Amino acid sequence: MNDKKTLVVNDFIRLTERVSNGKMNVLNFGSENMTFYRGEIHMIKMVGDYPGIFISEMARNFNITRAVVAKTIHKLEERGLIQKVEDEIDKKRLCLYLTDKGKEAYQLHQEYHKKYDSPLFDYLDSLNKDELELIQTFLKHANNLVDHHY
Repeated sequence: MNDKKTLVVNDFIRLTERVSNGKMNVLNFGSENMTFYRGEIHMIKMVGDYPGIFISEMARNFNITRAVVAKTIHKLEERGLIQKVEDEIDKKRLCLYLTDKGKEAYQLHQEYHKKYDSPLFDYLDSLNKDELELIQTFLKHANNLVDHHY
């Protein structure tokens, strides 16, 4: 492999390892009550984005088991961030909604991403159509590799 390819592959491996290892990092939005693991805050985000979503839908979207989602949702419910409401059509299903405290966490998460993601969006805005297409093609190949390798 030539030197440039080696550098790209090494950068990609380093990125995937950092993302993988970052799953246990904690995000603190300013107080003890607003501290979350990344999985928790992303479940809050999904409930905020799709009020009334079911645990099974969340599991499909995150590509994890319903049991994992249910366990995390239970913890968030105990912390007063999410509430479960019986579905009017199917009484066995529970719809998920954010509480006022959950809405506050959702908003803090939105602000966090607005602040920390802006350099990436600025960089992408600086690229031309061909450069963006190249990045998108690489990411599709990389995602395919991850899907079949891990």
